[in-house]
Amino acid sequence: MNRVYGRSEIIANFALMNGSLNSMLLETAVDELSKLPGIGRKTALRLALHLLRKEENVAYSLGESLIRMRRDVRYCPRCHNITEEPLCPICSSTRRNQKIVCVVENVKDVITIESTHEHSGLYHVLGGLISPIDGVGPSDLEIDSLVERVRDENVEEVILALSPTMEGDTTNYYIFRKLEDTGARISVLARGLSIGNELEFTDELTLGRSIVNRIPFANQRR
Repeated sequence: MNRVYGRSEIIANFALMNGSLNSMLLETAVDELSKLPGIGRKTALRLALHLLRKEENVAYSLGESLIRMRRDVRYCPRCHNITEEPLCPICSSTRRNQKIVCVVENVKDVITIESTHEHSGLYHVLGGLISPIDGVGPSDLEIDSLVERVRDENVEEVILALSPTMEGDTTNYYIFRKLEDTGARISVLARGLSIGNELEFTDELTLGRSIVNRIPFANQRR
């Protein structure tokens, strides 16, 4: 079945083939949009043309929301999740179990795990995974602050909820070695997750079961 192209797609393809957008302002907008992850120049041009066709307030509203997000959203000093308050809503909630901390790679993983409704504790966002090939070492991540937090807050359990990849397993082992003398129970997600898959792409049911059926990290190493 032949695909039917929209007017903006036809214009975008024509402009890209001819190598000129005939507008420096449009060119600048396309350049900036194409810097976003997953956005190529063709998609960027289509988005820019879409905004040009809309009422001015649509573009203004988009721009203002992005500026406010960048200005007002910050990282929680306790868990490094995003927040607009001194502490994120999870850390400041009296309904959360303050003695259980779930360690994740990034903010997207917090959102993913929260969607399962199976974790009632807190979080700690590392900001990445140990990856020597990418030049990312332990000092580049929020690992020292995790160790300090576990000691200072008398955390009883640390759940290592990192993606089951080589980098995730390396980071798990490093954290385990740093925490094994703290007295905290260290557990890892049950291996219902597919090896090599990113956590954010795991369906909620599988992830939820992996949290509920988590196992001691030491058992996994045997």
